[in-house]
Amino acid sequence: MWRAITTILWKDLKIELRTKEAFSASFVFSLMVLVIFNFTLDLTTEEAMKMGAGFLWIAFAFGGVLALNRSFALERDESCIQGLQLAPVDRGGVYLGKFLANVIFMLITELILLPLFAIFFNVDITGRLPYLVGVLVLGTVGFSSVGTLFSAIAVHTRMREVILPILLLPVTVPVLIAAVETTAYAMGADVEPYFWFRLLVVYDVIFVTVSFLTFGSILQE
Repeated sequence: MWRAITTILWKDLKIELRTKEAFSASFVFSLMVLVIFNFTLDLTTEEAMKMGAGFLWIAFAFGGVLALNRSFALERDESCIQGLQLAPVDRGGVYLGKFLANVIFMLITELILLPLFAIFFNVDITGRLPYLVGVLVLGTVGFSSVGTLFSAIAVHTRMREVILPILLLPVTVPVLIAAVETTAYAMGADVEPYFWFRLLVVYDVIFVTVSFLTFGSILQE
């Protein structure tokens, strides 16, 4: 399994370093969302702070959908899906390799956008920065775990760019809400974070496990 994970992960990272398709699309779209929201909100009150956290995760989610759309697109365009199906490797390893690549792509985008968000909205994010980074990682893992699975489903459809967000966003509502609440706390809002933080952890464990176990049957479809 580890060989399959490292092979898929390294392949996707090399392709992305060469083309930068997923990163550029995700980053530019997310940045545009933040710039537009910057003209609509002044984060001077606690309620506005929670709204700012919501805007931040809206940008992350929409940018993440664009990156996830590219997850299996290359295999489909080059007719390599059959190769993945016939490869004598564990299907769970293929899923984990794709999943880890998507997590890395999204985290790089988010870590670049985070200081830009702080500059645009004049927010101090250094007070609880380790907690905020932990929330970003947990939220990204939860979003990418389901997104990678649904990307494998949507790639077989003609309108995968439309099908993926329709499938993904309703299922990831709990992780997005929990990420918004915990991010607002990390930015200084008076929010009870512990329930939402535990929800993020539970969501990640459940959906990574379920996606890992069901990916093999979906890849065969």
